[in-house]
Amino acid sequence: MPRGHLAIVLHTHLPWVRHPEHPRALEERWLFEAITESYVPLVTAFDRLAADRVPFALSMSLTPPVVAMLRDDMLRRRYHEHLARIEGLAAREAARLEHDERFGPVARFYVDHLAAVRRKWDELSGDVVGALLAHADAGRIDLLACSATHAYLPGLLPTRRSLRAQLAIGVRAFERATGRKAAGLWLPECAYSPEFDADLAAAGVRYTLVDTHGIALARPRPPFGVHAPIASPSGVVFFGRDVDSSRQVWSRHEGYPGDAYYRDFYRDVGFDLPTDLLGEEIGPFGVRLMTGLKYFRITGAGDAKEPYQPGIAAERTAAHAEHFLAKRVAQVEALAASMPVAPIVVAPYDTELFGHWWFEGPVFLEALFRKLAHAHAAGDDTLAATTLGGYLAANPVVVRATPSASSWGAGGYGRVWVGDDAASLWRHVHHASRYVEWLVARYRDAGGERGRALDMAIRQLLLLQSSDWAFILTTGTVRDYALARVRAHVHRLRHLGWLVEKPALEADDVAFLDDLGDRDSFLGEMSGDDLRSPYL
Repeated sequence: MPRGHLAIVLHTHLPWVRHPEHPRALEERWLFEAITESYVPLVTAFDRLAADRVPFALSMSLTPPVVAMLRDDMLRRRYHEHLARIEGLAAREAARLEHDERFGPVARFYVDHLAAVRRKWDELSGDVVGALLAHADAGRIDLLACSATHAYLPGLLPTRRSLRAQLAIGVRAFERATGRKAAGLWLPECAYSPEFDADLAAAGVRYTLVDTHGIALARPRPPFGVHAPIASPSGVVFFGRDVDSSRQVWSRHEGYPGDAYYRDFYRDVGFDLPTDLLGEEIGPFGVRLMTGLKYFRITGAGDAKEPYQPGIAAERTAAHAEHFLAKRVAQVEALAASMPVAPIVVAPYDTELFGHWWFEGPVFLEALFRKLAHAHAAGDDTLAATTLGGYLAANPVVVRATPSASSWGAGGYGRVWVGDDAASLWRHVHHASRYVEWLVARYRDAGGERGRALDMAIRQLLLLQSSDWAFILTTGTVRDYALARVRAHVHRLRHLGWLVEKPALEADDVAFLDDLGDRDSFLGEMSGDDLRSPYL
């Protein structure tokens, strides 16, 4: 029996972005970059481990927007075209730098790397979700649901029905998309308030996780801190984030991603090269783009950079995986001495950290599981990898306590999503939420085109409630886009509500519904009671 457990949790989310009206919408690149740099490399690592019969276990959330985008035919076609453009740029660069001793090797590396991504994408027939489901069915991955559009749930407390709908529709969407019921759920932004504890249970959530202080400040105080789960008054089990394991991987300055030999995310040829060498990888009006081809390693804190050396970077990931494993072994040994149950170290991260932000991250994860399997083969079973659900099945008796209100945002609470920079958003969210609740209560049995308009109004509300817009407004990264999305969803929702209340729809009204149904096809497979009943 292991003395302790390690639970890696990957949170997979991106906002719903689909713009058929633009042939190359820049924001769709968020998905394309995640596929190329995170999703496909992670599936590749998982497949290699499985092929080599190396056991591994982790938990992974899939939000409805990510699943919908990964399975959208238009977006998959556009990704295919995007990858071809990047492959073409990499090939031209490899030819240009063929005799360059400093940058020739890294240019050739990208040709090989992108070819491997292409082979895996083709092997999967573009079905990343299906590949993850195969590992889930084999017991290697515990897939977690999420709320419908990753809404910051404490912000919806003034419109309680909308909060419940986010949870209920999110759970239903997961089941519809995967054919499986999820016992666990990822709380968007790890944001929790005791006020909606019973709503989690009503949505069928058996377990979830919160940030460190959500457990550390629970009432009564849990005797084992974050290293054993607790059960809330409603019976939902809460796991807590371990600080040390998170910092070692998450922090670019204190953690492994800041190593001098790892790839520098910010030095991209899309900004370094003359525009005439970039071909089609230039945005509208000459806007520079991240291409994913990055020739420099982090090197140091200054501006001086050395060429990226993939081989040395791979060696560093092996060393860091060994270091991470040694730290977790020492940690659980110290904890186990004073605990009646095997401690669990919960290490949650954004999936996009592995590959997109930290290019070597998927290789690190694979090395970690290989080293853990090697330790087990050598007779050292101090530490075992587990899923959240697997741990709970083996340790069903937990302490009862009420988690503290918390999130994993800056400061540990809600300032990122409800602070001054994002405050104006919530007026629209709450007004729209109450309007949709009123529409559903009055026209719950509407059918035909009016019923379709009602269902589409609900989808527009869900998209408006996404936590991504508040996050962007606070960080200021693409503020104009977030504001445009907020205005668009509010306008569309109001017009749809007018159509619901209209006695008879005309040809132009039906044309509007057809156009919007194609533009925002999110959750298009759900309608009627699936969408309306949670608001009643």
